[in-house]
This record gives sequence, C-alpha cells and structure tokens, in this order.
Amino acid sequence: MTREAMIMVAPTGARKTRADHAALPLSIADTVAEAKACHAAGACALHAHVRDDEGSHVLDAGLYRELIGEMRAQVPDMLVQITSEAVGRYTPAEQADCIRAVDPDMASLSLREISADFGDTGLAREFFAWCDEAHVHVQHILYSPQDFEQFLDYRQRGIVPLEHRCVLFVLGRYNVGFQSEPQELDAFINYNLRGFDWFCCAFGAREQDCMLHAVTSGGHARVGFENNLYLPDGSLADSTAELVASLVAALDARGYSPMNGDSARARLGIRSA
Repeated sequence: MTREAMIMVAPTGARKTRADHAALPLSIADTVAEAKACHAAGACALHAHVRDDEGSHVLDAGLYRELIGEMRAQVPDMLVQITSEAVGRYTPAEQADCIRAVDPDMASLSLREISADFGDTGLAREFFAWCDEAHVHVQHILYSPQDFEQFLDYRQRGIVPLEHRCVLFVLGRYNVGFQSEPQELDAFINYNLRGFDWFCCAFGAREQDCMLHAVTSGGHARVGFENNLYLPDGSLADSTAELVASLVAALDARGYSPMNGDSARARLGIRSA
C-alpha cells in the first residue's frame, strides 16, 4: 500500500541572493513560476518569502497579498504559507502585525523569535488566540528539542492553543557550515509525536537524506533553495523543482507518494480559499 507525504517547498528564503544561485526566485512572478514547477513535480505547499526592489527580505503585507492572489490564479491547488521570519530586522510585534494584515490561510512562526519580547505575557496568548479565531493555520518553527519543550509548555499553559499541532523541525541551522545529518532528527522524534503534523527541513547537501528519514519516520518534508542548493550526487540543482523531483523519485522507491493540495488541506485543517 502506497503511503502519502506532504512536500512543502521553500525556493527563496530570506538570505540567499543571485550570487548564491542565478535562478533564485526573487520577484513575485519568479516565485509563482517556480512554485508552479514545484507543484508539477509533486509539491503541495509553498513556504513563501517576498523581497523588495533591492532584493531584501521584507514583511510586506501588500506584497504577500499580491503573491497569494497570483498563486490562487495560477496554482490554485497549491497551499501558500507566508513566513514571519525576523532576520534580525523585525520585532515580534511587527511579525504579528504583518500576519494580521495579510490574514493568510497559513503562516510560519519561529517560537524562539515570537517569544523574544512576548515571553509569557498576554501578548503572545492574544496573538495566537487571534490566529485561531481568524483560522490562520500556524506552523511553529523549532530549532532544537529545547524549543519543542517550550512549545509543549506553552500549549499546556494555554499560551499556544492546543489546536496548534503543526511544527517544523529545523536541522543544521546552528551547525558549522550549515550542514545537517539525518540522525539529528532523532532528538525530535524521540518525543511522542502522535497527533502532531510535523515537518522537517535541513540545511546543507544532505537535505534529501534528512527528508527521507523524516518521511519514513512519520513526518513530512520541506525542501528548497532556502536551505540547500545541491542534489544528492553533489551537483548544483537547476531549481527547487529539481530538488522536489529527486525527492519524489526517492520516496517512490520506498513506497511513498506526494500528497496533493486537496488532501493536504484536509489533513492540516486549512480553511477553503
């Protein structure tokens, strides 16, 4: 019996430039074109960043709304998740304000960033409650088991609603050379993850090995130029879509198929567009 896994793509990120890869999508048109190619290759969701005219990462509600509109017009089956990444530039309040202004179907939040100022105050509780009331699906980004412990504590104390069950485990962000190894995931999956929709992303050239470990352990994958530019054979990928196609082939060999947008929407409980 074939099993399914969600594949999310992160084709841009906040820090890479065209000096890193000539095909890095920076404009909205380029991002949508790359998302469309990734969808054709098997991805069901886009983790979206937007850049200003100088190519810098911005939390710009107008640009996000434009991107979401283009995605709905051109790739309607693909889910769109906006990022609130601070990149040392935005405060937790500004991150929250951007999400409120966009009111997206999906948003990702680094618990480490969002709690930097909010901490245990009512501001965090109020913001996460608003996300629930507005039906914004939140994926909590976690960089370490300690982050996961904080997330579980926040859920237990009601700062994060119990309905928030989607997390992303990030491998290699603080490693030398931004390189990951599959066994780094074990520190996360040793927890009881029953009831969680968990994803993994991994920095560095062993991204695909890490994704295979995640999916065969019950999770889902996020791949793309934000974290890695290389195929498993060490060659430079032409695009994030090529990374997706390579992962889909490797998963197929292990009896897994990529989940489509409708199935992913139902699995994650995303509101209808």
